[in-house]
Amino acid sequence: MSQPESSTVRLKVSPEVARIVKPGAPRDAQLAAARGALPLAGKDLLTVLFFLCRSVDAEIKKSAVKTLRELPATILSPICKDESLHPQFLELMVRARMADGDLMGAVIMHPAVTVKTLLYLAQKAGADVLERLAGHQNMLYENPEIVEAIIANPEAEKALKFKLGWQDPEEIIKREPPQEDSEDDEEIDEDGRSQTEIEALMEEADREGLSKYQIAMDLTVSEKIKMGLTGDKEWRSIMMKQANKLIQGAVLKNPRISDGEILMVAKAKTSSDDLIRIILLNKDWVKNYEIKKALLAHPKTPPPKALRFVSFLTMKDLKELAKSKQLTNIISNAIRKELAFRIKKSGG
Repeated sequence: MSQPESSTVRLKVSPEVARIVKPGAPRDAQLAAARGALPLAGKDLLTVLFFLCRSVDAEIKKSAVKTLRELPATILSPICKDESLHPQFLELMVRARMADGDLMGAVIMHPAVTVKTLLYLAQKAGADVLERLAGHQNMLYENPEIVEAIIANPEAEKALKFKLGWQDPEEIIKREPPQEDSEDDEEIDEDGRSQTEIEALMEEADREGLSKYQIAMDLTVSEKIKMGLTGDKEWRSIMMKQANKLIQGAVLKNPRISDGEILMVAKAKTSSDDLIRIILLNKDWVKNYEIKKALLAHPKTPPPKALRFVSFLTMKDLKELAKSKQLTNIISNAIRKELAFRIKKSGG
Protein backbone atom coordinates (compact mmCIF):
# COMPACT_ATOMS: atom_id res chain seq x y z
CA MET A 1 0.00 0.00 0.00
CA SER A 2 1.28 3.47 -0.80
CA GLN A 3 2.50 5.63 2.08
CA PRO A 4 1.64 9.18 3.17
CA GLU A 5 3.95 12.02 2.26
CA SER A 6 6.73 13.15 4.58
CA SER A 7 8.35 16.56 4.23
CA THR A 8 11.43 15.65 6.29
CA VAL A 9 14.03 13.11 5.23
CA ARG A 10 15.49 11.30 8.25
CA LEU A 11 18.09 8.71 7.39
CA LYS A 12 20.70 6.63 9.14
CA VAL A 13 23.70 6.56 6.84
CA SER A 14 26.99 4.72 6.87
CA PRO A 15 30.18 6.55 7.94
CA GLU A 16 31.33 6.54 4.29
CA VAL A 17 28.17 8.32 3.18
CA ALA A 18 28.26 10.75 6.10
CA ARG A 19 31.81 11.86 5.22
CA ILE A 20 30.63 12.82 1.71
CA VAL A 21 27.28 14.48 2.37
CA LYS A 22 27.81 16.15 5.76
CA PRO A 23 28.04 19.97 5.90
CA GLY A 24 31.58 21.12 5.17
CA ALA A 25 32.55 17.96 3.28
CA PRO A 26 35.34 18.58 0.71
CA ARG A 27 33.88 19.74 -2.62
CA ASP A 28 36.31 17.55 -4.57
CA ALA A 29 35.03 14.46 -2.79
CA GLN A 30 31.41 15.46 -3.41
CA LEU A 31 32.07 16.12 -7.09
CA ALA A 32 33.86 12.77 -7.47
CA ALA A 33 30.94 11.01 -5.78
CA ALA A 34 28.46 12.87 -7.98
CA ARG A 35 30.34 11.59 -11.03
CA GLY A 36 30.27 8.01 -9.70
CA ALA A 37 34.04 7.98 -9.29
CA LEU A 38 34.16 6.84 -5.63
CA PRO A 39 34.01 3.19 -4.53
CA LEU A 40 30.42 3.24 -3.35
CA ALA A 41 27.87 0.53 -4.05
CA GLY A 42 24.24 -0.36 -3.55
CA LYS A 43 22.19 1.73 -1.16
CA ASP A 44 25.21 3.88 -0.17
CA LEU A 45 25.62 4.97 -3.78
CA LEU A 46 21.94 5.85 -4.12
CA THR A 47 21.96 7.69 -0.78
CA VAL A 48 24.92 9.84 -1.79
CA LEU A 49 23.35 10.65 -5.16
CA PHE A 50 20.06 11.46 -3.45
CA PHE A 51 21.69 14.14 -1.29
CA LEU A 52 23.95 15.46 -4.05
CA CYS A 53 21.01 15.80 -6.47
CA ARG A 54 19.70 18.37 -3.98
CA SER A 55 22.99 20.24 -3.74
CA VAL A 56 23.06 24.03 -4.08
CA ASP A 57 26.26 23.60 -6.08
CA ALA A 58 25.02 23.52 -9.69
CA GLU A 59 27.93 21.43 -11.02
CA ILE A 60 27.60 18.80 -8.29
CA LYS A 61 23.85 18.62 -8.73
CA LYS A 62 24.08 18.29 -12.51
CA SER A 63 26.73 15.55 -12.24
CA ALA A 64 24.72 13.59 -9.65
CA VAL A 65 21.58 13.69 -11.79
CA LYS A 66 23.56 12.60 -14.86
CA THR A 67 25.11 9.67 -12.96
CA LEU A 68 21.76 8.52 -11.61
CA ARG A 69 20.28 8.58 -15.12
CA GLU A 70 23.16 6.57 -16.55
CA LEU A 71 23.62 3.94 -13.85
CA PRO A 72 22.98 0.41 -15.14
CA ALA A 73 19.64 -1.04 -14.13
CA THR A 74 21.54 -4.03 -12.72
CA ILE A 75 22.84 -1.72 -9.98
CA LEU A 76 19.53 -0.05 -9.18
CA SER A 77 17.21 -3.06 -9.43
CA PRO A 78 18.50 -4.82 -6.27
CA ILE A 79 18.23 -1.53 -4.36
CA CYS A 80 14.55 -1.27 -5.29
CA LYS A 81 13.91 -4.56 -3.46
CA ASP A 82 15.01 -3.02 -0.15
CA GLU A 83 11.76 -2.43 1.77
CA SER A 84 13.48 0.09 4.06
CA LEU A 85 14.10 2.46 1.15
CA HIS A 86 12.90 5.98 1.90
CA PRO A 87 9.85 7.17 -0.13
CA GLN A 88 11.80 10.16 -1.46
CA PHE A 89 14.45 7.83 -2.88
CA LEU A 90 11.68 6.22 -4.88
CA GLU A 91 10.42 9.60 -6.04
CA LEU A 92 13.93 10.53 -7.17
CA MET A 93 14.18 7.24 -9.07
CA VAL A 94 10.91 8.01 -10.85
CA ARG A 95 12.01 11.46 -11.92
CA ALA A 96 15.40 10.25 -13.12
CA ARG A 97 14.51 6.88 -14.69
CA MET A 98 10.85 7.06 -15.69
CA ALA A 99 11.47 5.42 -19.07
CA ASP A 100 12.97 2.29 -17.48
CA GLY A 101 9.97 -0.05 -17.34
CA ASP A 102 11.56 -2.72 -15.14
CA LEU A 103 12.76 -0.22 -12.56
CA MET A 104 9.41 1.54 -12.53
CA GLY A 105 7.70 -1.80 -12.06
CA ALA A 106 9.73 -2.32 -8.88
CA VAL A 107 9.00 1.23 -7.69
CA ILE A 108 5.25 0.83 -8.28
CA MET A 109 5.11 -2.30 -6.12
CA HIS A 110 7.38 -0.96 -3.36
CA PRO A 111 5.53 -0.74 -0.01
CA ALA A 112 6.97 2.72 0.72
CA VAL A 113 5.97 4.42 -2.53
CA THR A 114 3.71 7.44 -2.02
CA VAL A 115 0.45 8.32 -3.75
CA LYS A 116 2.12 11.53 -4.94
CA THR A 117 4.84 9.54 -6.73
CA LEU A 118 2.36 7.14 -8.32
CA LEU A 119 0.16 10.03 -9.43
CA TYR A 120 3.19 11.70 -11.04
CA LEU A 121 3.90 8.47 -12.91
CA ALA A 122 0.28 8.22 -14.01
CA GLN A 123 0.46 11.75 -15.42
CA LYS A 124 3.89 11.60 -17.08
CA ALA A 125 4.91 8.01 -17.85
CA GLY A 126 4.93 6.23 -21.19
CA ALA A 127 2.68 3.38 -22.32
CA ASP A 128 4.81 0.54 -20.92
CA VAL A 129 4.95 2.00 -17.41
CA LEU A 130 1.25 2.89 -17.49
CA GLU A 131 0.44 -0.76 -18.21
CA ARG A 132 2.46 -1.77 -15.15
CA LEU A 133 0.77 0.89 -13.04
CA ALA A 134 -2.68 -0.24 -14.14
CA GLY A 135 -1.80 -3.77 -13.06
CA HIS A 136 -1.46 -2.67 -9.41
CA GLN A 137 -5.20 -2.97 -8.84
CA ASN A 138 -5.31 -2.78 -5.05
CA MET A 139 -3.68 0.63 -5.24
CA LEU A 140 -6.12 1.78 -7.93
CA TYR A 141 -9.10 0.75 -5.79
CA GLU A 142 -7.86 3.00 -2.99
CA ASN A 143 -6.80 5.91 -5.24
CA PRO A 144 -9.26 6.37 -8.13
CA GLU A 145 -7.62 9.70 -8.95
CA ILE A 146 -4.71 7.68 -10.33
CA VAL A 147 -7.12 5.90 -12.68
CA GLU A 148 -8.28 9.26 -14.01
CA ALA A 149 -4.67 10.43 -14.41
CA ILE A 150 -3.78 7.34 -16.46
CA ILE A 151 -6.81 7.88 -18.68
CA ALA A 152 -5.87 11.57 -19.15
CA ASN A 153 -2.25 10.74 -20.03
CA PRO A 154 -1.82 11.16 -23.83
CA GLU A 155 0.64 8.23 -23.82
CA ALA A 156 -2.00 5.79 -22.57
CA GLU A 157 -3.15 3.43 -25.30
CA LYS A 158 -6.85 3.19 -26.06
CA ALA A 159 -7.01 -0.47 -25.07
CA LEU A 160 -5.70 0.36 -21.60
CA LYS A 161 -8.05 3.32 -21.22
CA PHE A 162 -11.04 1.19 -22.20
CA LYS A 163 -9.94 -1.41 -19.65
CA LEU A 164 -10.03 1.30 -16.99
CA GLY A 165 -13.53 2.39 -17.99
CA TRP A 166 -12.77 5.23 -20.38
CA GLN A 167 -15.47 6.34 -22.78
CA ASP A 168 -14.70 7.72 -26.22
CA PRO A 169 -15.50 11.46 -26.16
CA GLU A 170 -16.99 11.22 -29.66
CA GLU A 171 -19.50 8.68 -28.40
CA ILE A 172 -20.36 10.89 -25.44
CA ILE A 173 -20.91 13.87 -27.77
CA LYS A 174 -23.30 11.77 -29.86
CA ARG A 175 -25.37 10.99 -26.78
CA GLU A 176 -25.37 14.42 -25.14
CA PRO A 177 -26.69 17.62 -26.79
CA PRO A 178 -24.37 20.64 -26.68
CA GLN A 179 -25.05 23.18 -23.91
CA GLU A 180 -24.59 26.93 -24.03
CA ASP A 181 -21.89 28.52 -21.95
CA SER A 182 -22.93 30.59 -18.96
CA GLU A 183 -21.10 33.40 -17.26
CA ASP A 184 -22.32 32.03 -13.95
CA ASP A 185 -20.89 28.54 -14.44
CA GLU A 186 -19.62 27.18 -11.13
CA GLU A 187 -16.25 25.50 -10.69
CA ILE A 188 -16.20 21.99 -12.10
CA ASP A 189 -13.91 19.02 -11.51
CA GLU A 190 -11.59 17.41 -14.04
CA ASP A 191 -14.39 15.19 -15.32
CA GLY A 192 -16.50 18.26 -16.23
CA ARG A 193 -18.98 17.76 -13.38
CA SER A 194 -19.42 20.11 -10.44
CA GLN A 195 -19.66 18.80 -6.91
CA THR A 196 -23.18 20.21 -6.69
CA GLU A 197 -24.20 18.21 -9.75
CA ILE A 198 -22.78 15.02 -8.26
CA GLU A 199 -24.71 15.53 -5.04
CA ALA A 200 -27.84 16.36 -7.00
CA LEU A 201 -27.58 13.10 -8.92
CA MET A 202 -27.57 11.18 -5.66
CA GLU A 203 -30.64 13.04 -4.40
CA GLU A 204 -32.69 12.51 -7.56
CA ALA A 205 -33.33 8.83 -6.86
CA ASP A 206 -35.39 9.64 -3.76
CA ARG A 207 -36.85 12.96 -4.87
CA GLU A 208 -37.96 12.08 -8.38
CA GLY A 209 -38.06 8.30 -8.34
CA LEU A 210 -35.09 8.07 -10.70
CA SER A 211 -33.51 4.63 -10.38
CA LYS A 212 -29.97 4.26 -9.12
CA TYR A 213 -29.20 2.32 -12.29
CA GLN A 214 -30.10 5.40 -14.35
CA ILE A 215 -27.92 7.58 -12.13
CA ALA A 216 -25.03 5.12 -12.44
CA MET A 217 -25.02 5.57 -16.21
CA ASP A 218 -24.01 9.19 -15.69
CA LEU A 219 -21.17 8.57 -13.24
CA THR A 220 -17.47 8.64 -14.13
CA VAL A 221 -15.15 5.71 -13.45
CA SER A 222 -13.73 7.24 -10.26
CA GLU A 223 -17.25 8.04 -9.02
CA LYS A 224 -18.35 4.46 -9.68
CA ILE A 225 -15.34 3.16 -7.77
CA LYS A 226 -16.26 5.39 -4.85
CA MET A 227 -19.86 4.19 -4.96
CA GLY A 228 -18.63 0.61 -5.02
CA LEU A 229 -16.49 1.29 -1.95
CA THR A 230 -19.15 3.15 0.05
CA GLY A 231 -22.60 2.44 -1.43
CA ASP A 232 -25.47 0.42 0.01
CA LYS A 233 -26.52 -3.05 -1.16
CA GLU A 234 -28.37 -1.74 -4.23
CA TRP A 235 -25.40 0.37 -5.31
CA ARG A 236 -23.08 -2.60 -4.75
CA SER A 237 -25.29 -4.77 -6.93
CA ILE A 238 -25.26 -2.17 -9.71
CA MET A 239 -21.50 -1.65 -9.55
CA MET A 240 -20.81 -5.39 -9.53
CA LYS A 241 -22.56 -5.58 -12.92
CA GLN A 242 -20.16 -3.03 -14.42
CA ALA A 243 -17.68 -4.45 -16.93
CA ASN A 244 -14.78 -2.57 -15.35
CA LYS A 245 -12.78 -4.87 -13.04
CA LEU A 246 -11.67 -1.96 -10.87
CA ILE A 247 -15.28 -1.04 -10.11
CA GLN A 248 -16.16 -4.68 -9.35
CA GLY A 249 -13.11 -5.01 -7.11
CA ALA A 250 -14.07 -1.84 -5.25
CA VAL A 251 -17.39 -3.46 -4.32
CA LEU A 252 -15.53 -6.29 -2.58
CA LYS A 253 -13.62 -3.68 -0.58
CA ASN A 254 -16.88 -2.14 0.72
CA PRO A 255 -16.89 -2.72 4.51
CA ARG A 256 -20.66 -3.31 4.47
CA ILE A 257 -20.63 -6.17 1.96
CA SER A 258 -22.24 -9.35 3.30
CA ASP A 259 -21.21 -13.00 3.10
CA GLY A 260 -24.30 -13.58 0.96
CA GLU A 261 -23.07 -11.09 -1.65
CA ILE A 262 -19.61 -12.66 -1.60
CA LEU A 263 -21.18 -16.08 -2.10
CA MET A 264 -23.00 -14.79 -5.21
CA VAL A 265 -19.69 -13.57 -6.65
CA ALA A 266 -17.97 -16.88 -5.80
CA LYS A 267 -20.77 -18.84 -7.48
CA ALA A 268 -20.86 -16.72 -10.65
CA LYS A 269 -18.78 -18.44 -13.32
CA THR A 270 -18.28 -15.07 -15.01
CA SER A 271 -16.42 -13.66 -11.98
CA SER A 272 -12.89 -12.67 -12.97
CA ASP A 273 -9.60 -14.02 -11.67
CA ASP A 274 -9.13 -10.73 -9.79
CA LEU A 275 -12.41 -11.06 -7.90
CA ILE A 276 -11.73 -14.68 -6.95
CA ARG A 277 -8.24 -13.73 -5.79
CA ILE A 278 -9.63 -10.95 -3.56
CA ILE A 279 -12.08 -13.40 -1.97
CA LEU A 280 -9.36 -16.00 -1.42
CA LEU A 281 -7.21 -13.44 0.40
CA ASN A 282 -9.94 -12.64 2.93
CA LYS A 283 -9.63 -15.08 5.85
CA ASP A 284 -13.09 -14.27 7.20
CA TRP A 285 -14.84 -15.03 3.92
CA VAL A 286 -13.10 -18.35 3.35
CA LYS A 287 -14.18 -19.53 6.81
CA ASN A 288 -17.72 -19.67 5.40
CA TYR A 289 -18.47 -23.24 4.28
CA GLU A 290 -20.68 -22.28 1.32
CA ILE A 291 -18.05 -19.83 0.06
CA LYS A 292 -15.37 -22.52 0.36
CA LYS A 293 -17.52 -24.90 -1.68
CA ALA A 294 -18.23 -22.25 -4.33
CA LEU A 295 -14.54 -21.35 -4.63
CA LEU A 296 -13.58 -25.02 -4.94
CA ALA A 297 -15.94 -25.38 -7.90
CA HIS A 298 -15.05 -22.06 -9.55
CA PRO A 299 -12.96 -22.39 -12.75
CA LYS A 300 -10.89 -19.29 -11.88
CA THR A 301 -9.74 -20.60 -8.48
CA PRO A 302 -6.10 -21.74 -8.75
CA PRO A 303 -5.99 -25.56 -8.30
CA PRO A 304 -3.61 -25.45 -5.29
CA LYS A 305 -6.09 -23.17 -3.49
CA ALA A 306 -9.13 -25.22 -4.51
CA LEU A 307 -7.55 -28.50 -3.38
CA ARG A 308 -7.18 -27.15 0.15
CA PHE A 309 -10.97 -26.93 0.45
CA VAL A 310 -11.67 -30.58 -0.48
CA SER A 311 -11.12 -31.89 3.04
CA PHE A 312 -13.74 -29.49 4.41
CA LEU A 313 -16.59 -30.87 2.27
CA THR A 314 -19.40 -32.85 3.86
CA MET A 315 -20.07 -36.39 2.66
CA LYS A 316 -23.24 -35.19 0.95
CA ASP A 317 -21.35 -32.53 -1.04
CA LEU A 318 -18.50 -34.91 -1.81
CA LYS A 319 -20.96 -37.37 -3.36
CA GLU A 320 -22.72 -34.65 -5.37
CA LEU A 321 -19.52 -33.02 -6.62
CA ALA A 322 -18.01 -36.40 -7.48
CA LYS A 323 -20.71 -36.68 -10.17
CA SER A 324 -20.18 -33.15 -11.52
CA LYS A 325 -18.99 -32.70 -15.10
CA GLN A 326 -18.14 -29.03 -14.53
CA LEU A 327 -14.99 -29.52 -12.44
CA THR A 328 -11.44 -29.83 -13.73
CA ASN A 329 -9.86 -33.27 -13.72
CA ILE A 330 -7.48 -32.43 -10.89
CA ILE A 331 -10.35 -31.29 -8.62
CA SER A 332 -12.61 -34.21 -9.60
CA ASN A 333 -9.86 -36.73 -8.87
CA ALA A 334 -9.13 -35.13 -5.49
CA ILE A 335 -12.84 -35.25 -4.56
CA ARG A 336 -13.17 -38.91 -5.56
CA LYS A 337 -10.02 -39.78 -3.63
CA GLU A 338 -11.32 -37.97 -0.52
CA LEU A 339 -14.71 -39.67 -0.86
CA ALA A 340 -13.12 -43.13 -1.17
CA PHE A 341 -10.91 -42.43 1.84
CA ARG A 342 -13.87 -41.45 4.03
CA ILE A 343 -15.97 -44.40 2.94
CA LYS A 344 -13.09 -46.74 3.76
CA LYS A 345 -12.48 -45.01 7.08
CA SER A 346 -16.12 -45.34 8.11
CA GLY A 347 -16.14 -48.98 7.06
CA GLY A 348 -18.94 -48.29 4.54
